[in-house]
Formats: sequence, structure tokens, C-alpha cells
Amino acid sequence: MVANGRKTNWFAIWVSVAVVVVLVVVGIVVAVVNNQATAPGEAPSASNIDSETGAIHVGDGPDTLATYIDFMCPICNSFEQTYGPTIDGLIDDGTITLDIHPISILDRASQGTQFSTRAANAMYCVAVADADASLPFMKAMYENQPPETTPGLSNEEILAIADGVGVTDIDACVNDGTYSKYVTDMTPLTPVAPGAQSIGTPTVVLNDEVLTLTGDPQADLVARLQG
Repeated sequence: MVANGRKTNWFAIWVSVAVVVVLVVVGIVVAVVNNQATAPGEAPSASNIDSETGAIHVGDGPDTLATYIDFMCPICNSFEQTYGPTIDGLIDDGTITLDIHPISILDRASQGTQFSTRAANAMYCVAVADADASLPFMKAMYENQPPETTPGLSNEEILAIADGVGVTDIDACVNDGTYSKYVTDMTPLTPVAPGAQSIGTPTVVLNDEVLTLTGDPQADLVARLQG
């Protein structure tokens, strides 16, 4: 076709249209990928779990003790051995609600197996399946804690520990890492302890106050609650 003495270059027009279409498609793909990358992981849903904070509730006392733990962390294990019996007593007598936050900051210490994330995921799997098994599972995981810089426990070993506290039929949840992305999403929300440069474990928060632990559960917990 000729208009005003000029020939319309349909090839150039179609190429331009094709480029625009490709750019639009690429833009959509990039947007979808970015949304998938930033979308929150599947949150555990149960009456004993606050999916917004990641807290697994144990007990129903008026005061709240929140603990942020990593199952590869040896200091977390020491914290459990030192403070655990006192915390258990405060739960049993109705003084506190314990909020357990399983997080993952030590995946680098398990030779690429991401043990911290897998263990935290399993904690949520157990908590969803049986609220009463949450605390026994946590304690059993510490009793079987692997040393840092080892591959950690296998999923089969973690499932055996869950079975030992009466929780079965969570194989798919553990093996598929159902809540793994949720764990990594929640981990950066851990409060930073006074004087620290970044998050760490264990982090212990009593009624919104991040505690500096002294190794004395009576002074750190009981006295504060009574005061």
C-alpha cells in the first residue's frame, strides 16, 4: 500500500508489535516470579499456633514467656537444661504461657542439609498434629541434638523422635518441608537481644522484655514474675 507517496513498512510494524508483546510477557513473568519469591510460606494453622508471629503456645497463663530456639544451637540445649524445669513449673501452675518460636540461623552448620530449618519445620508439623506433644517433642529433640558442623538428624530420625512422643502420620509434612519457607520468613522477626548486633539463639522474652540471662532461672524468671 502507498500513501502520500510512501510505502508502509508492515514488516517493521509487526516487529515492533512483537517486541512490545514479548516485553509485556517478560514483565508478567518477572512479576510472577518476584511475587513467588517474596510470598510468605504456608503458615501452620492450629488453635495453639499464632501464624502471624510463629509462636507455638504451651500453657495458658497470663504472663508470656517467648523463646526463640534453633535445634542445632548447643546454647539452646544448655538453656533448656538450666531453665526448663523452672519453665515447666510455671506452665503447670498456670503462671505463664510459653511461646516457642523454632527458627533457623544455623543451617550453615549442618553440611548443607539445612538441619535447623528441617527441625523447625518438624516442630510445626508436630504442633499442628498434636498440641500436647509440642513441648515433649522439643525436649526430645534436644536430648538427641547433633553436634554443630555435622549433617544433623535425618528426616527419618526426626520422625522417629516424633513417634516417640506419640505423633505419627506427619511423614509428608516433614519430608516435603511444608513449613520450611514459613520458618525462613519468621526467623528475621526474632528480637535482637540488648547489646547484640543481630539475632541469635536462644532469645528469651518475658512480657515483651528481651532478657539478659544470668544462668539463674529464679532470678531471671521467677523473681521478675513475682515483682
